[in-house]
Amino acid sequence: MLHPGTHQPLNPSDLAPLFPDELIRQELTEERFIDIPDEVRDVYELWRPTPLIRAKRLEKLLGTPAKIYYKYEGTSPAGSHKGNTAVPQAWYNAAAGVKNVVTETGAGQWGSALSFASTLFGLNCEVWQVRASYDQKPYRRLMMETWGAKVHPSPSDVTEAGRRLLAADPSSPGSLGMAISEAVEVAATNADTKYCLGSVLNHVLLHQTVIGEECLEQLAAIGDTPDVVIGCTGGGSNFGGLAFPFMREKLAGRMNPQFKAVEPAACPTLTKGVYAYDYGDTAGLTPLMKMHTLGHDFVPDPIHAGGLRYHGMAPLISHVYELGFMEAMSIQQTECFEAALQFARTEGIIPAPEPTHAIAAAIREALECKRTGEEKVILIAMCGHGHFDLAAYDRYLRGDMIDLSHSAEKLKESLGAIPKV
Repeated sequence: MLHPGTHQPLNPSDLAPLFPDELIRQELTEERFIDIPDEVRDVYELWRPTPLIRAKRLEKLLGTPAKIYYKYEGTSPAGSHKGNTAVPQAWYNAAAGVKNVVTETGAGQWGSALSFASTLFGLNCEVWQVRASYDQKPYRRLMMETWGAKVHPSPSDVTEAGRRLLAADPSSPGSLGMAISEAVEVAATNADTKYCLGSVLNHVLLHQTVIGEECLEQLAAIGDTPDVVIGCTGGGSNFGGLAFPFMREKLAGRMNPQFKAVEPAACPTLTKGVYAYDYGDTAGLTPLMKMHTLGHDFVPDPIHAGGLRYHGMAPLISHVYELGFMEAMSIQQTECFEAALQFARTEGIIPAPEPTHAIAAAIREALECKRTGEEKVILIAMCGHGHFDLAAYDRYLRGDMIDLSHSAEKLKESLGAIPKV
């Protein structure tokens, strides 16, 4: 990372206003394994291990010789994989004597998870939720408030960054970059407050690898190894959490899966972005990270229903993508929701909008196996349920959902704002 003001390499002390010492150490560590604290394990036991399920009914519907497995993270209290990092982040902050944590949230899954974790460890939690999502998903907001969090629509008039954004566009739908600016501003200007992030950063992906580590053991117990590992990607925590342990095994020569990251056509960070140093937020308050980015000013269309709306990709995932260890593809939202209905009507689980991208890619893979006769083992990251996202399903079922293409002019403008480093 580089300092946002000087563009010089970041020192650990530069991160101290935002994160407790242990999370800074994890962010910068070169150690391969970090022990999970007992207190975190105790909370994980509320829902971990999560199930690995073979989608036999979906396989039958597709008529494919492939096996499709999904690692289902929707059994957590907040309904997604986000609790895997929310719990340790809350615990490390509480252990350091922090009283207040702030964050942003898009669809609301991360804000919900941090609200839940904060209440367990006696922290006050304040969340800036992207305005479009705040308006579309009132029950996510109520979920956070039920766990004791204070929730603001972003951009808000609570922060200087929010007031500037509203002055420029009073009807702004918001973006994760904007919401991050607001939360980071509050953390940086209040000594008793720290910032928590639900994706992108190294320590977040580290915490999420509990998914892949469990899945390795579960597949070994039934004697299968994956030929293809598929996950949706927004900031990268879900994909990295499942894929990285399998990637380690591939590099060690113990298995040989392909890795496929799937992103929305409306926010195609890996497939249309550039690999460059960019800010993690709109106002330029965060460190510069080397990542695939659409530009920190990029604002996804508010009618995009599929989540995964962040302008940048985790530096670790961007790095392994550049090394050629994985593939990336983008899929339009109507294909994703069509796949979601096939999944819901066979497997019974209504997926969150984000993993519908992985399901759509898995169905493509399974149908190709049907054509070739290959008996591949397909593993997907099923990162959460869609019980609070039914308005998106309503739009699809009514025929009101449309496919979106990012404007070339808009993308050129946002890419042009990337700092020259």
